[in-house]
Amino acid sequence: MHIMLIHQAFAELGEPGGTRHHEFARQLVVKGHQVTVLAGQVSYLTGERIEKGWLKKKVDDVGVTIWRCYTYPSWHRSFVHRVLSFLSFTLSSFLSGLQVKNVDLVWGTSPPIFQVLTAWLLARLKGARFLFEVRDLWPYFAVAVGVLQNPLLIRLSEWLERFLYRRADHVILNSPGFVDHVERRGARSIDIVPNGVDITMFNPHDNGEAFRRLHGLEDKILVVYAGAHGMSNDLGVVLQAAEHLQENRRILFVFLGDGKEKPNLMATAKAKSLKNVLFLPPVPKVEIPGALAAADLCLAILRPINAYKTTYPNKVFDYMAAGRAVVLGIDGEIREVLEKAGAGVAVTPGDSKALADAVRTLADEPELRRRMGLAGHDYVRRNFDRPSLARKLLLVMEKMVGGDPSNDRESRLSGGE
Repeated sequence: MHIMLIHQAFAELGEPGGTRHHEFARQLVVKGHQVTVLAGQVSYLTGERIEKGWLKKKVDDVGVTIWRCYTYPSWHRSFVHRVLSFLSFTLSSFLSGLQVKNVDLVWGTSPPIFQVLTAWLLARLKGARFLFEVRDLWPYFAVAVGVLQNPLLIRLSEWLERFLYRRADHVILNSPGFVDHVERRGARSIDIVPNGVDITMFNPHDNGEAFRRLHGLEDKILVVYAGAHGMSNDLGVVLQAAEHLQENRRILFVFLGDGKEKPNLMATAKAKSLKNVLFLPPVPKVEIPGALAAADLCLAILRPINAYKTTYPNKVFDYMAAGRAVVLGIDGEIREVLEKAGAGVAVTPGDSKALADAVRTLADEPELRRRMGLAGHDYVRRNFDRPSLARKLLLVMEKMVGGDPSNDRESRLSGGE
């Protein structure tokens, strides 16, 4: 089977950012399938160019073919520039995709939703099956967070969303919290292939000594946030929590990553003279296990809006795989996972005092942190290991290409638990 994935924000294992799709693609190739990825040339996390030119082609060490298609480079500057970046990739990936021969299945992933339109059109032109993957509920999230406000653009976006759901041969979701939304908008055939983690990348018994030594952090209790620094991540609340804890000189908040809001966060920390905050640049996914091993606590947070209760943030699974206790400022689906696993403490989203109190309490309880961390590692190993999820994804794809119409609702909506 030849699978073509269209994903502007595709990140390889040696790059910063989420590598779910590269890990899946490698698993599919190992199983004997051909995978061609049409990816953007600009890192969604850093905004830096990965490649230049109209089209660059490479094949990774297991045989995944990656085409880096032209992408307008300034997507971190503003909403308008981001839309231009999306549209440039939509066009360049379509023209590039026309060159890919003998495709059996076209896999489009959202957000951004525009590239899924490319996937649908290429699938129809090539007589291939069209798989629509939903990683977050766009435009619902964009409207909820205030990024998308123009009524005409909202109506057009919602029309496009429904158009694609109704025309998808199959829809896969990375969170069970998305099911009701996509069904109400016309999706007919659905499976959940949740976010997860390659458990073999992490050693819960690693103490992160190399990372600590590199940054001179040997004597600190590290509270690590690893990921995007964007509007949705609500990291200003973390700075407020750090301000509450300034008297405790042992606790250090480490912000590892990049994003549009990072300069503003750094400026705020400087203005408040926060000595218990450290900003570090993003690292490739292959270096994330070493960074998380250095953590005493890991932090996941989103803005306190109802839309985000549906999500399964991938960083939480990385934290749990690393065997580190999690302080979670997100309600809903991911909180249920954390509490079922016994892997950390959940606090009210947006409440900096509650966040500070949770960090203070766990900082004084090393044995409790350890028990939580090991419980989280065991839970994701049993329920969210990426190779197992890749096998589930492959079964979905084989049924699609084989034309199997069976669609038992109970089995197809089972998540990773």
